[in-house]
Formats: sequence, structure tokens, C-alpha cells
Amino acid sequence: MAYAKRSIVTPLDSGAKKRRASGEKSRCRYNARPMSTKNNKNSQSSTIALNKRAKFDFFIEERFEAGIALTGWEVKSLRAGKGQLTDSYVIFKDGEAWLLGAQIQPLATVSTHFVSDPTRTRKLLLKQRQIRELREAVEQKGYTVVATALYWKNHLVKCEIALAKGKKQHDKRDTEKERDWNREKQRLMSNPVG
Repeated sequence: MAYAKRSIVTPLDSGAKKRRASGEKSRCRYNARPMSTKNNKNSQSSTIALNKRAKFDFFIEERFEAGIALTGWEVKSLRAGKGQLTDSYVIFKDGEAWLLGAQIQPLATVSTHFVSDPTRTRKLLLKQRQIRELREAVEQKGYTVVATALYWKNHLVKCEIALAKGKKQHDKRDTEKERDWNREKQRLMSNPVG
């Protein structure tokens, strides 16, 4: 005597026939849906703040990636996009690199129990070889070190710093003329007059 195969339908598995028909893999009964999806990762930009003024005021020679020492409320504020790098620069003191002038505005809900300084000096995490190379360029060759960007790298905040030389006023005007000409050239190429 042959027994008929009976299928038991549970509430979690009610869409199994539809999934099988569409070619989707069947789900485990105890883990019906994935807890998180990683396809929203590309929708968010990893850039927190840019220093556009640095590209206008300086000739950027070489770029470095540095870690930055932050407190908890600063990380939360950066997640909310409250960072600003305008007029920020790097100084060297006691064999360490320090970021001055970067502003991280505290969130009203986070930092209520202590006084937070949005423009405090923050330590940059670089290798000794990089610090030595940057310091020599600043002291001997007349360069300056400016912060050009703050961004996320995995779960860490990184600061892009650049070795730069200051522009004169006529250099800035030349840069503006070149930028305007490139913009005009793009307009002419996209809308030909005929």
C-alpha cells in the first residue's frame, strides 16, 4: 500500500509555490526573511565634507589619507552630515599631526550633558614616515598642509590631507578664466549653433 505524499503548508511557507514557480530559492522556515539587505549601500555617498576652497586657493601637489581621532558625539554628528572643512589646516607638534579649524557641529539631542567644542584641535593618525615627509616639505620647501575631504571608509572616518602651495591672485584669476572657458565650451558642444 502506497501512501500519498501530503504537503503541510505553514503560515511562513504559504508563498513557497510562487517562489518555486519564479525560480527563487526557498527560505528556511525559521529565517523567513533576511534581516538586512546590502543593496542600499551604494545609494549613500561616503563623502562627509569637502574643502572646495582649498582647490581654489592652493596648487595641490600630493594627497595623503589620515585617520582622525574623534569622540562619540563627533562621529554621530558626522553621520548626520554636520562637518565642515573650510579654512582647516594641519600643524605639526611633538612629532604628531593636528587638524585645526575643522568644525563638527554637535547634535542637539546627543550632546546635552556636557559642553562640546565644535572647533577643537583633532589628532590625525599618520605613520611616522608620512609625518616626517610632510614636516620636511612644510619647513624646507614652503608648502602648507590642508585638509581637502572627510569621508567614510568602511566604518571609520578618514581625512584626506594634501601637500599644497599657495596661489597668487593672478593664478586664481587664470583658474577662473579656464573654468569659465571649459563651461562655455561644454555649452557650445552640447547645443551647436547652426
